[in-house]
Amino acid sequence: MSPQKLETNSDLQSFVDRYDTFLFDCDGVIWRGSTIVDGVPEALDMLRSLGKRLIFVTNNSNTSRKDYVKKFAKLGITAAVEEIFSSAYATAVYLSDVAKFGTTNKSAYVIGGNGIRTELEDVGIKTLGREHTVPIDLSSLAEVEPNPEVGAVVFGIDYDVSYRKLAHAHVNLVHNEGCLFIATNDDRTLPGGKYMYPGCGSLLSSLKSSSQKTPMVMGKPNKPMLDCVMRKYDLDAARTCMIGDRLDTDVQFGISGGLATLCVLTGVADEQSVLNPTSPQATYYTSSLGNLAQLA
Repeated sequence: MSPQKLETNSDLQSFVDRYDTFLFDCDGVIWRGSTIVDGVPEALDMLRSLGKRLIFVTNNSNTSRKDYVKKFAKLGITAAVEEIFSSAYATAVYLSDVAKFGTTNKSAYVIGGNGIRTELEDVGIKTLGREHTVPIDLSSLAEVEPNPEVGAVVFGIDYDVSYRKLAHAHVNLVHNEGCLFIATNDDRTLPGGKYMYPGCGSLLSSLKSSSQKTPMVMGKPNKPMLDCVMRKYDLDAARTCMIGDRLDTDVQFGISGGLATLCVLTGVADEQSVLNPTSPQATYYTSSLGNLAQLA
């Protein structure tokens, strides 16, 4: 069945009435780059006033949940740490609760931003890699050695990714027996400003190629993230809707969990791609999440 376009107030009201919980992607839905999408704060306030449950599920691993709360506040949106579920947090939950990494006395070598490090360290996992900032060349490559302390390589978006970091991650993956390989997400691109830019998945491909190892990918649309979200919040799939701007991650994530999905056109997807029958099929689509503010 083709996605239903939500245009009129009647369409929007019927949609809101049908669900108790709404999962939101952030980049491209709530904001684009550092700019809030028009009408979104009012739309979220309206949903809260109706007693709806709001959960923000993002593949962005560069920002910790605590810093997300601060970003939301600056944009005029109220959100609690417990309402935010990022791929960095999902990685920390997996390593701590599933892999029992904290009992191994091993460290995680991190390529990524402070968001990953904060979430890992908050659950007691030591991180390495922050210190590798000095450029390297062929003559000094011999100083890159496997570190027996490293029991996992964690890869997230890194705006200062370097050959030194990749080299350290590579030798630990290849030469440390049993070293875990986890990627926070494998998004090919990310939105920012008026363009799309290389995402975590594009950077990750170099390490996958060199190590010939396949990472466990935590972020949407992959099962580890889905399992963590469904279990943590005890969601009723029939009364939950996933809202996002990407068909291959957000919409597919919802489909995989048996959730309804709403695709907004303020990020990656456009109307043509939403209506393409070969694309993951959203339940609904609309031009912007801000349209819900009409119901306030």
